[in-house]
Amino acid sequence: MSINSFGHLFRVTTWGESHGPALGATVDGCPPGVAIDEAAIQYWLDRRKPGQNKYTTQRREADAVRILSGVFEGQTTGTPVQLMIENTDQRSKDYGDIKDKFRPGHADITYFQKYGIRDYRGGGRSSARETAARVAAGGLAREAIKALAPNVEITGYMVQMGPHRIDRDRFDRAQIEQNPFWVPDAKAAEDWAAYLDDLRKSGNSVGAVIEVVARGVPAGLGAPVYGKLDTDLAAAMMSINAVKGVEIGEGMAAAELTGEANADEIFMGQNGPQYSSNHAGGILGGISTGQDIVVRFAVKPTSSILTTRRTITTSGEETEIVTKGRHDPCVGIRAVPVGEAMMACVLLDHLLLHRGQIGGNRGHIG
Repeated sequence: MSINSFGHLFRVTTWGESHGPALGATVDGCPPGVAIDEAAIQYWLDRRKPGQNKYTTQRREADAVRILSGVFEGQTTGTPVQLMIENTDQRSKDYGDIKDKFRPGHADITYFQKYGIRDYRGGGRSSARETAARVAAGGLAREAIKALAPNVEITGYMVQMGPHRIDRDRFDRAQIEQNPFWVPDAKAAEDWAAYLDDLRKSGNSVGAVIEVVARGVPAGLGAPVYGKLDTDLAAAMMSINAVKGVEIGEGMAAAELTGEANADEIFMGQNGPQYSSNHAGGILGGISTGQDIVVRFAVKPTSSILTTRRTITTSGEETEIVTKGRHDPCVGIRAVPVGEAMMACVLLDHLLLHRGQIGGNRGHIG
């Protein structure tokens, strides 16, 4: 059972645990001839790595990626690409007090119920540390996309922290990389800093909503009925640690609209169809329209907190728990580059599927 793999033609298998010697990804199906080196992948890993500011876990990891196979003289060979990231700053002793206790809101209890054993050191495979492997694979996917669809641009950002949302009227893409929250609203970034600082000092945590937009995606990607582009995007985002909800375009808000309001009217432009709006999030019937693809996902609060909570032990005794160690007060911050990476992997997979079945689009308008 390949339950640690995702993708169809571009197939990614992640491996490793939070406190093991290393983690990484095996990427199969990457086209040959893609120019790649460790520095190109490292750029994206540096955006995700911990310890960059006081609003993320203070675990210090270089997240230095090594390419072990599948690349020769700076190009992919078409064979599996093995990516490895060593763990260098584990503090497993921080978890000694909870080895027989379950953290409320954490996968500790379900892993134990399923397997009869769990890696309590940071959560093992359920740790957000696993996402470093996804970002490495996403870095490779981005380089392959450049060769197949050079106009594609993927951008992620935070649109909500706890109950606080950005003001869309103040949306400024230039602000995204100017603050520690990847938020396109300078005023929101300032307000959220004070809000999260208070939570961090109290040992608590909070959730967030991330939006990922892909621009320049050609029309025609995806297929009915079980090969929908939005199906795979939703599954990819939902598979990220701590994600509890995913929506495409208007998402849940579409239920509040009338058919008249929700329908994106179509006009003929100089370069093909144009739309009056994008309630569909760039996907109709599971197939891309050529508009921006818009995905949002909700990340729950970090389960490992300093607040005392009631729980039980592996033997069924009731007790209390406080989780020591280094944890993100808002894990949604570092989920931004992870969401971008998953978007890249899914888009490359569907570009390859489309090329394999159709080649170029068969339906021409105008």
